[in-house]
Amino acid sequence: MVEITAAELTAAEKIFGERLDLAKRYVEHLATSGTERGLIGPREIPRLWSRHVLNCAVIESAIARNSHVADVGSGAGLPGLCLAIARPDLELTLIEPLERRVIWLQEVVDDLGLDNVTIMRTRAELAVGMVDADVVTARAVSALTNLAGLTIPLLNGSGEVVAIKGRSAAEEIEKASKVIRKLGGVETSVVVCGQELLEEPTTVVRIIVNKQGKTA
Repeated sequence: MVEITAAELTAAEKIFGERLDLAKRYVEHLATSGTERGLIGPREIPRLWSRHVLNCAVIESAIARNSHVADVGSGAGLPGLCLAIARPDLELTLIEPLERRVIWLQEVVDDLGLDNVTIMRTRAELAVGMVDADVVTARAVSALTNLAGLTIPLLNGSGEVVAIKGRSAAEEIEKASKVIRKLGGVETSVVVCGQELLEEPTTVVRIIVNKQGKTA
């Protein structure tokens, strides 16, 4: 059993509610088979809750109800599976190119009984036209200059990108601004999620995409 501090438990209860047991089972998967198969480093086990699961789950506050969310480069299900557990109203499509990760994700989804999750084994750029997402999420995939091209096209002209980033978020936005505008991004901002729940809140880059905003 992965230890959870009192503060982390309080945050987890608020985020996951009656689905907290599912979140705990997911963390156990990360700590066991996820580590054994190289999806999570062994050193991360003591901070699975704080640095990974809660860090990802708090971005649910930035996603509208009943949205179809495409998670690019899902890997160990961060943030895709965290969102699927916290928000049963969401429809999640996890996009992951590596077979061993896809197999693991499917095993976890089946074990947890998450009927709001679909897993696609493909690269994000190849999924364009196959997914009609309202929101695209990503974590630790790529710098924003490259990530914009992997995420925005999945929105089919309108919607939002919600990308988990670190302290360099504003700097990344500045570097990627031309690319974002060319792809149809009309508003880009830094949003902090989980300030009232986490010791270290999560920094998110939010890109609003609109067909009318596209340029040649």
